[in-house]
Amino acid sequence: MRSSTPNTLAVHGFFGGRDEALLSLGSLAAGRRVIAPSRFGYLGSSMPARATVADQADAFAALLDDLGIGTLDVIAISSGATSAFQFALRHPERVKHLAVISGNMPEGAAAVAPPRAARLVFRDVPMWVLNVFARPVLLRQIGVPEGFPVAAGNARIVSDLIDSFFPVALKTEGVAFDAFVSDPDVNSYPLEALTMPVLTVHAKDDPYDAAQRAAGRIPGARLVGIEHGGHLLLGDRVDVGREVTAFLAGQGAL
Repeated sequence: MRSSTPNTLAVHGFFGGRDEALLSLGSLAAGRRVIAPSRFGYLGSSMPARATVADQADAFAALLDDLGIGTLDVIAISSGATSAFQFALRHPERVKHLAVISGNMPEGAAAVAPPRAARLVFRDVPMWVLNVFARPVLLRQIGVPEGFPVAAGNARIVSDLIDSFFPVALKTEGVAFDAFVSDPDVNSYPLEALTMPVLTVHAKDDPYDAAQRAAGRIPGARLVGIEHGGHLLLGDRVDVGREVTAFLAGQGAL
């Protein structure tokens, strides 16, 4: 007998892995069978020679084949948007709904490769130094708006996310791939060719223009703009969860 539990592919973000995907989904995982692979170079996932984002998208498809899953919903977070878009473009028949949360978008801030010297930060000691001695700098780097009150529940969300970065050594190859290959690759994607329902959720104090332009290019896409909360959508996660849950259920706007 085939299970009625909906399948969901969770595509994690920068400095992530399978653990960060589940952490970011939170209550969205309730009642769902979640497939949360670590992308290339993250948490034990190998980095193929001369890997491309298309290779990553095809690896998702191969994984679903092995699991006997045909179609499913996709939720992509931050830098995971790039391979999720590529998966949806290369394997559209497999995607029921695509939800992109704080996604890397064409012409966005993350879609420009950083200086090569940035690799020096993709290590445990520099990240530990930032976390212990320059926490405000690290908070801005992960998308917390300057001056945003990180207290109570928000502090727990931020701390849990930062803790998930370590050990950085298990993610270095993936982080470098995202920064120099995957994130910039999104600039060339024909978003107009997406055929499934698409929802994008983005905070207005996390560079918002690129999200607006991208949503405008995707046929029938819905953009939910969150007033405050930055890249991590701090303070609005309950509303975001309701929007995404309703979208995946085919219920449209709340």
